[in-house]
Amino acid sequence: MKVRTLAVIGATGAVGRIVLEQLEQRNLPIDKYVFMASKRTAGTTLEFMGQTYTVELLCPDAFAGIDVAIASTPDDVAKELVPWAKQHGTIVIDESGAHRMLSDVPLVIPEVNPHAIGTHKGVIASPNCSTTQLVVALKPLHDFARVRRVIVTTYQATSGAGTAGQLELTASLKASLAGEAFSPTIFQHTIANNLIPQIGSHKENGYTSEEMKMVYETRKILEDDSIQVCPTCVRVPVANVHSESIVVETERPISPEEARSLFQAFNGITVMDDLPSSVYPMPCNTDRRDDVLVGRIRKDLSSPNGLAFWCTSDNLRKGAATNAVQIAELLLCDKTALCGT
Repeated sequence: MKVRTLAVIGATGAVGRIVLEQLEQRNLPIDKYVFMASKRTAGTTLEFMGQTYTVELLCPDAFAGIDVAIASTPDDVAKELVPWAKQHGTIVIDESGAHRMLSDVPLVIPEVNPHAIGTHKGVIASPNCSTTQLVVALKPLHDFARVRRVIVTTYQATSGAGTAGQLELTASLKASLAGEAFSPTIFQHTIANNLIPQIGSHKENGYTSEEMKMVYETRKILEDDSIQVCPTCVRVPVANVHSESIVVETERPISPEEARSLFQAFNGITVMDDLPSSVYPMPCNTDRRDDVLVGRIRKDLSSPNGLAFWCTSDNLRKGAATNAVQIAELLLCDKTALCGT
């Protein structure tokens, strides 16, 4: 089956714009592109590959003739559009959290579990941004010595809350510098000069929804429910790029030298690990990059089978747009995946 028409839903949003950029750069063998959005921006125009397109209204009939759709929408919109797409035989690559943990929906990171796309029944989910960079970094270690336990603390940028989150960061910083009061509307507390140890709503046992996503999604992607994950997710006053401090316990020891070689050989990872020269991943050297950057690789002093490292990832790119476009590339080269099972 050939993908003749690809639609981008939410094309005018922050992630949607990066999807368009990625599609232009990768130049997939697609005959026709269609761009959709809500009533708010439907009817506007956008430039893509040297042509001007009118953004169409997202509605049930809009999926007629669409082979594959990349959907960058909130959960509630994703739940509504998927039945419309299925009715027309459209395969949806869903970037929302609406379908990730459904048993009949594969949760895919192309560098990690590309085989999973062949099990789809019309929907393929892209993981949460914080999970994606974690699992990309875990995969080479898991294949080498099987990961048994992960302790991860995230330092998540305001872009994870969309454009509104970035605007609130700017506004709160301006107010702080001016010595003015500021009332946050996007985050629970002011984000300027602050860290907020809550992302998402309260869930079980004192963990948040963002933290529990990391637990369940990691196990699903790596196909191992025995992996123990202890996450703490923190919002930080950074515009873009998520960072994570990770401690991994494996079935047998992995030396820092072995880990460095495993990371270097893995597609999708760039190693920046020279502490004496102050070389390591940071948001400022990760922004607009598609790889997951890994550094500060060292033994865990508290566990004989432990390894500690630091990683960063552009959450709007590999954490969202890039991963979705890579899934589309997989569909183009896998006839079984296009047909589903």
